[in-house]
Amino acid sequence: MYEVFDHTADLGLRIRADTLDELFAEAARALFSVIVANLDEVRSVEEISIEIEGDVHDEMLRDWLAELLYVFHTKHLIFSRFEADVGDTKLTATARGEPIDPARHEIDSEIKAITYHGLNVAHGDDGWSAEVIVDV
Repeated sequence: MYEVFDHTADLGLRIRADTLDELFAEAARALFSVIVANLDEVRSVEEISIEIEGDVHDEMLRDWLAELLYVFHTKHLIFSRFEADVGDTKLTATARGEPIDPARHEIDSEIKAITYHGLNVAHGDDGWSAEVIVDV
């Protein structure tokens, strides 16, 4: 589950999941739900794999989302399906989507960057949660 909230001139993403793997996948879906209004219409015709080295969950999440945003901006791909395997020192993840088609995809917001401001990943009694602020 995720929700989007306003944050001054930026936008915040609040994500919750039962597992850390699900949290990372859901965070990516939250990011692209802000970028493309009709996310459910994005087909899974292309796949990319991403590996992020690190041992701090907050930083790994920020780097994962930043890498997806980089691919979006440079290769003009939008993603709607995500799988993540978060280990002690590495994230291994897959994103599935397709090239942007202006006739089919309604681009909603321009995300410039994933910030460190307010970045938080936490584990509690009810599972995992994260907050991420994105620069719009």
